Amino acid sequence: MAQMYRMNWQGRRLWTSRGRARAARGLQLALEHILAESNKLVPLEEGTLQRSGQTSIDEANLTGTVSYGTPYAVRQHEELTWRHAPGRQAKYLETAVNTSRQECLRIMQGELRRWLN
Repeated sequence: MAQMYRMNWQGRRLWTSRGRARAARGLQLALEHILAESNKLVPLEEGTLQRSGQTSIDEANLTGTVSYGTPYAVRQHEELTWRHAPGRQAKYLETAVNTSRQECLRIMQGELRRWLN
């Protein structure tokens, strides 16, 4: 089972295809930011778990995910008693989401402002 975080656009619906594309681009950039922050924390032995990280978006619904696709991703994320290298930890995706929330909002707002200007 993969470890995943899903993000949904809860703002006002955008009226044009250009606006929707900008919102999707902002969402994609925000998800990539979360993945980059998570990769700084993900347990690292051979790098397989880190390399399995990916983002995806559904532009029609403005929904996106950050996921890690190894069979052990969830266990690595949830097992708080396991020891990791310095700077690496369990809850790597959850921590990245929680610490990046404001930055993700700024990223998405920036893309929407480009649409308005």
